[in-house]
Amino acid sequence: MAGPAPYPAGFFDRPVLAVAPDLLGATVRHGPVAVRITEVEAYGGLGDPASHAFRGPTPRAAVMFGPPGRAYVYLSYGVHWCLNIVCGPVGEGSAVLLRAGEVVVGLEAAQARWPTLAVRDLARGPGRLGRVLGVTASLTGTPVTGGGPLVVRPPTSEVAGLGNGPLVGRVSAAGVVPAAGVGPAAGAIPAGGAGAAGDGARSGAPGQRIARGPRVGISAAAERPWRFWLAGEPSVSTARPGRRRR
Repeated sequence: MAGPAPYPAGFFDRPVLAVAPDLLGATVRHGPVAVRITEVEAYGGLGDPASHAFRGPTPRAAVMFGPPGRAYVYLSYGVHWCLNIVCGPVGEGSAVLLRAGEVVVGLEAAQARWPTLAVRDLARGPGRLGRVLGVTASLTGTPVTGGGPLVVRPPTSEVAGLGNGPLVGRVSAAGVVPAAGVGPAAGAIPAGGAGAAGDGARSGAPGQRIARGPRVGISAAAERPWRFWLAGEPSVSTARPGRRRR
């Protein structure tokens, strides 16, 4: 797949609330299938009760406290493999969950992995995204910065403007800034700036806008507006209240 060079490790070595929206429009590839990322959720470390890292570097979550730019894969409901990317400094324990996307390479291979789904729905949700990419626990700890089986590359264009979901934000030098009256919950991780860290890369797609809202399918800290998506994208997952086992 021709395109930009993979994101360097420095891109992921930033606060989770800066990395998460910057991944929108980027492409993640494993084997024959590549998915354009249209929806993500940010998960903090010790200060985020919804995160696997909340209780510290347990055997399951140890990779989250390691170097940024590596995969963290977990099994949801005993069925679906979900793909996260570790970010922030070593020891922080934060990661971005890839919630949804659009298959842009390897459509036949993706359909073979889930033949009953419409093309739009193949990666519409974290479990589906993981399945069409062929993700398993064996990828945990794998760098996504090139040279390995899992690679994340920036898009060729930038996000154009302002999200218009239930909670919205604008992309600026200070990161994704909440709209008036919409702020992150107490204990939120401060955004470090979209496109910071000197990598020169920005994310998104021409003419598209970033929307921001509460994370879905969790019971703890569900009010935090740490879910980001490309407004108007048909591949964005349907938000469902309730508890998702992370």
